[in-house]
Amino acid sequence: MMKGDVRVTTSMTGFASGTGAALGYRWAWDLRSVNARGLDLRLRVPDWVSGLEQGLRARLPKAANRGAINLSLRLTREESGSAVALDSAALDAVLDALTEVETRAMDRGLTLAPSSAQGLLALRGVLEASASDDPETAPLLAALLDDFEGVVTAFVEMRKAEGAALHGVLAEALTRIAELAADARRIAAERRGDMDDAFRASLARVTDAVDVDPDRIAQELAVLAVKSDITEELDRLDAHVVAARELLAQEGPVGRKLDFLMQEFNREANTLCSKSQHSGLTSVGLELKVVIDQLREQVQNVE
Repeated sequence: MMKGDVRVTTSMTGFASGTGAALGYRWAWDLRSVNARGLDLRLRVPDWVSGLEQGLRARLPKAANRGAINLSLRLTREESGSAVALDSAALDAVLDALTEVETRAMDRGLTLAPSSAQGLLALRGVLEASASDDPETAPLLAALLDDFEGVVTAFVEMRKAEGAALHGVLAEALTRIAELAADARRIAAERRGDMDDAFRASLARVTDAVDVDPDRIAQELAVLAVKSDITEELDRLDAHVVAARELLAQEGPVGRKLDFLMQEFNREANTLCSKSQHSGLTSVGLELKVVIDQLREQVQNVE
């Protein structure tokens, strides 16, 4: 995406595939990724193409900063013009094993069907296509790496498309958190009058029953007021919403920072619930925890 576009979030989930053919070979790419704490590259590619894995590993970090990325390449030589080679050692091993089997069968009075040359050649490892009979694989390497660029481009675009959808989900959740914080402020203001009335009623009952030091009463009331005040928690929630929105507008990977911010969101929601002393505030606090948990799950997919 172009710099300045607010939808710059990239998802760690992506997939791309591609096929190609050149120099008497055909191949198929499969590239996919899921979320992970860091960048984890797992490649399954032919090892007889010198420099292939190193070349691919050098290109993948340019396409992704985080994620568990799995890349596989199926490479085959076209049948027209493919050569075959007889593995003499493998054939000798098969013949020795066949001789032992026939000898044991005769000792037990069993008669086996005669083996055929065609059957022996069909055994794995006896006759193989000489995919690497030409030690010079540099032209093939160049063709593969050049073709891989298109696969990487498609892969990056899909992760960005997934990120654009993810961005919308995250932005919606942040808006809901801001709305709930505003609801909590309104309810807290209404609660303050109720609490003042309750404090005065309690104070009247206590002073009527016993002789209490007015200063001590004032101190206790101050402590109760501090314990029930949620202004700081709501201020921090508002600040976290602003910080999260700024992160979503940044270029580059922000998933780790967002994940840390989710812990801060959750801490404020927990404190708000513990201080609520009001059914309305408790309801808001519980909904906040639900929205924050949903947000945290989606953040796990952000690069």
